[in-house]
Amino acid sequence: MTLGTHRSVAPAEAQKRRADLLYPMCSQGSGPLALSPPIATGFPGRMDSREPETIDEACQPSATVDLYWIPLGAGQHIVRLSGRLFEAISARVQRRRPCDLYHSALVVVAPEGRFVIEQTPVPDAHGERRGVVLEGPVGSRFAGRFRLFRYEVHRWRDGVIPDIAEAVASVRVTDDPAKASQLLDLVPSVPALVWGRDEGHTGDMWNSNSVISWLIATAGLDLGGIQPPSSGRAPGWRAGLEIAARDGERARPSSVESVGDGRFS
Repeated sequence: MTLGTHRSVAPAEAQKRRADLLYPMCSQGSGPLALSPPIATGFPGRMDSREPETIDEACQPSATVDLYWIPLGAGQHIVRLSGRLFEAISARVQRRRPCDLYHSALVVVAPEGRFVIEQTPVPDAHGERRGVVLEGPVGSRFAGRFRLFRYEVHRWRDGVIPDIAEAVASVRVTDDPAKASQLLDLVPSVPALVWGRDEGHTGDMWNSNSVISWLIATAGLDLGGIQPPSSGRAPGWRAGLEIAARDGERARPSSVESVGDGRFS
């Protein structure tokens, strides 16, 4: 697969508006700092359980990008408890009711093959087996010298999402083969920022949701139907959108020609 350097990014101003309007939020809130209710998304209440042979294969798209919402800490008791503690503190500070927290991952089917894109802890030194394209520090750059405090982002051919059975909802982001391939090409370009910190000064931490939202926004895909399940929240989503917008602003002079009065059409 060719790792392209092209980036089809929407204008920064439009991306910033998307960050304000489309940041996945919790619908349970009260008080002046409450988060806004999510827009309707048409998410299924459960995963599609139809047997493959019952689906008319002729009607299936040749390429897909599917996003899965997985409860934070699914299958990991300590992560689940720490996530609940984090959300309880955040909710108290923002004077709202706590939300369920979600982690996101992508399954991409493209002309190049089927791939799983996800940010996870580094389990071992054999990242090539999982298609790891970059690693980053957790908590601090100093701590990132040790494997226990590093994360990986993988573009795993024929890979798996270990806790996908726990996913409560999914959304099809696109079925355009060119866009699916472009998104795959972008994965090595994901910023390797410190997990759990706000190095981008976006008002939101960098984490697995940031990686996914950065990829979707940078690939120029539609963000309009993406929200976590009802009463849920996806910390880090805004960080990915806002950093993608900044990247797009920096890329404009070399990648986009001026049109008319200099504004994008």
